[in-house]
Amino acid sequence: MAWFLGLGFTGVALLALSLVFDGILEGVFDGALDGLFDGWLSLPVIAGFTAMLGFGGAIAMGAAGAGPVGATAVGTVLGAGTAWTTYRFSRALMRGRTAVAPRGDDLVGTAGKVVTAIPMGGYGEVLLRLAGQPVKCAARSAVAIARGAEVWVEAAPSATSVVVRPVDR
Repeated sequence: MAWFLGLGFTGVALLALSLVFDGILEGVFDGALDGLFDGWLSLPVIAGFTAMLGFGGAIAMGAAGAGPVGATAVGTVLGAGTAWTTYRFSRALMRGRTAVAPRGDDLVGTAGKVVTAIPMGGYGEVLLRLAGQPVKCAARSAVAIARGAEVWVEAAPSATSVVVRPVDR
């Protein structure tokens, strides 16, 4: 039973190490196996299998009185189930992508306020809202615009500058 408990604790230690070193095994075998075991050689999957093999075998020996062969069979079945569950769970987490990050072009068509006056042909600053967050950008306009005026973004030549026009009300 000591061997099975040792395997179980080794699996738990591997799981703790996988928080830092996950992806190492996949990187080592990446070119050689050409994605054959994609995701199956990750440290969380191997750690889950090893831990459940050990603890499942120890429980089978202690509680059910199984011999080493029977305990190994029980541990292997439980370990395979845990490895499969870990693999599926990690795949589901990897598929859960976040929304696309906003770009400078997303500013076109938004309204904002001038925070630093914009001289004709020169630069000032405007405060805009992008994805609900305030964004301060350098602004250029064909006409002079006073501080506090409402503006409309016509173009975004770069990620930090915009071309604006005053809003007529």
